[in-house]
Amino acid sequence: MTTTSSAQHVRRGRVTFFVALAVFAQESTWNLYDSQVPPLLREHIGSAALIGLLMGMDNVLGIFIQPWMGNRSDRTRTSWGRRIPYLVVGMPVAALLFLVIPHVAASLPLLIVVMFGYALVANSFKPIAESLLPDFVPPERRSRANAVVKIAASLTVMFAALISIFLIDTHPKLSFAIPAILMVASLVVLAANVRDSRSPAYRSAVDEEREQPGAAAHGGRVRDTVLDIVRDSDRSRLLLIVAILLFGGAWAASRALITPYGMEVLRLSRGEAGGLTLPSGVAFILAAYPVARLAERFGRLRAMTVGMTVFAAGMVLATVIRSPAGVVTGLCVATAGASAFLVNAVVVLWNLAPSTRVVGTYTGLYTVGWVGGGFLGPAVVGGLVDLTGWSLLLLHVAVVALLAVVAVARVSALQRRSSASRAL
Repeated sequence: MTTTSSAQHVRRGRVTFFVALAVFAQESTWNLYDSQVPPLLREHIGSAALIGLLMGMDNVLGIFIQPWMGNRSDRTRTSWGRRIPYLVVGMPVAALLFLVIPHVAASLPLLIVVMFGYALVANSFKPIAESLLPDFVPPERRSRANAVVKIAASLTVMFAALISIFLIDTHPKLSFAIPAILMVASLVVLAANVRDSRSPAYRSAVDEEREQPGAAAHGGRVRDTVLDIVRDSDRSRLLLIVAILLFGGAWAASRALITPYGMEVLRLSRGEAGGLTLPSGVAFILAAYPVARLAERFGRLRAMTVGMTVFAAGMVLATVIRSPAGVVTGLCVATAGASAFLVNAVVVLWNLAPSTRVVGTYTGLYTVGWVGGGFLGPAVVGGLVDLTGWSLLLLHVAVVALLAVVAVARVSALQRRSSASRAL
């Protein structure tokens, strides 16, 4: 390895760590939000469908905000780069709003207002932090780098579960304060160490704009990107976004409704039910990096298809073995399978992007699919629960996941027919 390539490897490793830190900061609040806000809503609302709708409603904001903010960051040029300025403003505001949630829980209208505010701000910078990764890491190494980021996100699942087990029943306000403080601390470390104006993608975008002066003003708008995807005769990008929406719905439903499921079906306390996801976080950590390496060797789309099928199988297993141990085992199997999708889906979309100038926009479109699923999934699955009972919750989740398998299988078929060389 040459001195230059060694230095680049070290720089990519440092950036991957700091991006993972930023994602950890964000997801530490989101995971506790998904785990412990539904019980707060249950104190006012009896319908599982309405709770699922409210838990998903915050994500509908992301459908409009995230691609726009990703595009804004693509087109921003500062001495700190195009991503960091937005994080410096957004993360402290989101932390403050998250901190307020348990203080207003006694009033349903105030709780909904604060939920809305938190979702508005947190969704606005979510794609920006994630876009730092493809800014620095080349396409062929993005799966393993994204695996590190996703492992950090998985640690927050464990973190939220530990808070649920040890703190939420006795110290609910402190439980929300800890992730908020961590978010601010992580931002300080990130801002002190990363300047994305030095990234290869940033420099490439600037060079491209110098060569094509009109590109910055007209070629990078969200509308142009969406129309390009919709009008493309190769439906790979569009089908991939559909698959992201479907699997995002399955994943969100399994997370947002698991605490009420544990309370209703397994007769656990709120804290015990919130801790059901703890072992699955370990399963993800063990699976994510090996899955990324296998995906880079055998194909990302193939890995995603197998992984989603395993996720559905885990949900079926948890339905059949209806006990705390059975549900935990099923969630572990499902999460290990889900790692193949969570690590590789956005990487495939990044690698399908036609230019480094629109990487942030593509991250936003990924999150449109993901939060769209987060909005629809809990509501649809919650509605099915209202019809069939809580005992079949995880089986409904499995059906939604299998629909995503069909969409990715179609993308694989299209790519096999294509002569284009892509890192998929």
